[in-house]
Amino acid sequence: MCFRLIPALLLTVAPALAETGAFRVDGLPRGDALSIRETPDASAPVLGQAPEGARLRGFGCTNETPSGLTWCRVKAGPILGWARRRYLAPD
Repeated sequence: MCFRLIPALLLTVAPALAETGAFRVDGLPRGDALSIRETPDASAPVLGQAPEGARLRGFGCTNETPSGLTWCRVKAGPILGWARRRYLAPD
């Protein structure tokens, strides 16, 4: 029975953490920067910002967030946090 639970658990987690690799910040309103937050929530503290066109390393995305919106775990230089998927294009 344990062997059946493990694959089922992996199937439910894997799609939520898809999209690893490199991203480029894209689609921001003119003059804005992408906020990188502590948790995948718009009310979470901002750890830093990335300008339009910046390249970020991606570590997976999820829509299992308080808002239901998709957020991705990203790294920009030394900053590791969460950014809205809406503003990330594959690079």
